[in-house]
Amino acid sequence: MLKALILFLFAGLAEIGGGYLIWLWLREGKPLYWGIFGGVALALYGVIATLQSFPSFGRVYAAYGGVFILLSVLWGWGIDKKTPDLYDWIGATICLIGVSVILWAPRN
Repeated sequence: MLKALILFLFAGLAEIGGGYLIWLWLREGKPLYWGIFGGVALALYGVIATLQSFPSFGRVYAAYGGVFILLSVLWGWGIDKKTPDLYDWIGATICLIGVSVILWAPRN
């Protein structure tokens, strides 16, 4: 379980960080190499996600989506300095409950 969480964390940082670098390049006038590094980070995200031990692509990506939401709220708080409100936290919590059901529910 710890390995799965660590991989989700690194995948999220690569995806959100890569998207953020591209955002800064295209929307805030940063140099082209910021966009290139962003593209590399996004490709790295795709590789990291394949390192999960769960056998189903769909389940891994569905579960990662919930983790991505929480990481995005934290990114906005830490990097963009936008304090999450109660509804951000409730929504992220609901998503993490969904992640837990998707990944660790008993199956035949």
